[in-house]
Amino acid sequence: MELKFVDPRSLKDNPDKARRSKSSPQADALLLATIKAVGIVQPPVVAAETDGGNGFVIDEGHRRVKQAIAAGLDEIAVLVVPRADDGGAMRSLVTTIAHEQLNPVDQWRAIERLVALGWTEEAIGIALAQSVRQIKKLRLLANVLPTMLDHMAKGDMPDERQLRTIAAASLDEQKEVWKAHKPTKGDRQVSWWAVANGLAKTRMYARDASFGDDLREAYGIAWVEDLFAPADQDSRYTTDVDAFLGAQQEWMTQNLPKKGVITEANTWGEVKLPPKAERVYGTPKKSDHTAMYLDREGKVKTVHFRMPEAKKAKGKGAEDAGGDDEAIVVSKPRPDVTRKGIEMIGDLRTDALHEALSRAPIEDDTLLALLVLAFAGQNVRVDSGAGGEFRLGGRFGRHAASLFDAEGKFDFDMDALRIAARGVLIDVLSCRENISKSGIVGIVAGRAIGADGFLANMGTEDFLSCLSRTALEASCADTPVLPRVRVKDTRAALVEHFKEGHFVHPSALFAPDATVLSEWLAKSAVTEVEDEEALHAAGVASEDQVAEGDATEEFDEDYREAAE
Repeated sequence: MELKFVDPRSLKDNPDKARRSKSSPQADALLLATIKAVGIVQPPVVAAETDGGNGFVIDEGHRRVKQAIAAGLDEIAVLVVPRADDGGAMRSLVTTIAHEQLNPVDQWRAIERLVALGWTEEAIGIALAQSVRQIKKLRLLANVLPTMLDHMAKGDMPDERQLRTIAAASLDEQKEVWKAHKPTKGDRQVSWWAVANGLAKTRMYARDASFGDDLREAYGIAWVEDLFAPADQDSRYTTDVDAFLGAQQEWMTQNLPKKGVITEANTWGEVKLPPKAERVYGTPKKSDHTAMYLDREGKVKTVHFRMPEAKKAKGKGAEDAGGDDEAIVVSKPRPDVTRKGIEMIGDLRTDALHEALSRAPIEDDTLLALLVLAFAGQNVRVDSGAGGEFRLGGRFGRHAASLFDAEGKFDFDMDALRIAARGVLIDVLSCRENISKSGIVGIVAGRAIGADGFLANMGTEDFLSCLSRTALEASCADTPVLPRVRVKDTRAALVEHFKEGHFVHPSALFAPDATVLSEWLAKSAVTEVEDEEALHAAGVASEDQVAEGDATEEFDEDYREAAE
């Protein structure tokens, strides 16, 4: 074998070459670009002509020679080998079959090696006749769990969207999901849909953001480039949904028109307008109002609405009555605590309430009062003989069963009764924001037994991220932490401060709202007439009837039976 430098135009095609079909224009363009960038990496193999000529016949590398000519090379290196008896037909076939295109994982590994050697993505793209965007896509495989990469290298690749989702997740998250969905022995396929679905996160896109860099920095939002998105589209996104929505809410507050209101979308994604408001679909008038809200994708939307004309007042002072132009529309800024935060408070309250019911000292009269209170909660349903379709879970049977002795007699001591009563209260009372919520009675019960002292530390990243800028800065009171320019920095400082301390947000305390409590008491109060009717239905004389001597012997007898 001998290495020589020859003019590629002097080389002759082998009539026994294995590859006869034309290669694709894309493949030829790729090879041409590679040759122009780095030359011919692997010299073609040639053999001397057997018909007395002084030239060489190509055994391997017909496409390389052709593209070298197209690249304008005057000279290339070739390996000269002895002419085979079959004219090189077998050698050409074996070489062609042995060549296999690199899978994406191996391409990525090769690209990473080039980058480590000092190659830029632009230079690699030119050499491989691929766009820089494609090189960046391959480099995203660096974010994929190594065990996943090993499986992908076997040929089982996720589609582009699935790969994008996987690469965007942390390695720890990938490890947990891969553990649940990796193929078993003998199974060569992976459900990449299940893997991607397990790693999917809600994305908020920069193209949907109304806020600028000032609020982005204040809320600590870092954009991530989605390199799989179309080239003509701003694909930057964040998975920090709370921070994105907080910045959007603050932008709306700062840019709210004079006669505007910040509202929200309903379950179907439609805007909620003030009562009696009529939406304006055409050109708004000067007297119309503006409503700003966030849709399901976090975009700021603006609609106009019209309030009904105010009725003119009659009599004295009619001339002072204001018209529609004077109508005041109160804006709705971002709440101090987001919906997620309220749900977290519900969970923390419930845990504290149950802990207090288990451990806090409770007098017997308070315990009995709490039992009555608990069953007045909005989450309690009872199948009652008095009528009505209510229900109560059978889980309370275990508490009642503890009051029976081994022979099935209803027999207990006060300690057993106290334990059973506490167990019933724990099962019934709840402050969670779901169907189990007891309502105002759960807050009252918590205050009665000092459940505030059992609330967990809320000075955590999870909870503090649910607070508005105003509420977050208010939480710095009575601490050495000073509000920062960026909300993210203020939050981080508070988290660090409360690592060794204990923080409870005022909204989480067991402090019943006076208005809600008054409304509940007014709605639940039993009138004297209703009390008389209840006694009569039970066949028992009222105190007034007994005092006035109106109680009949029948009532007296029934009363004695009820007492017994």
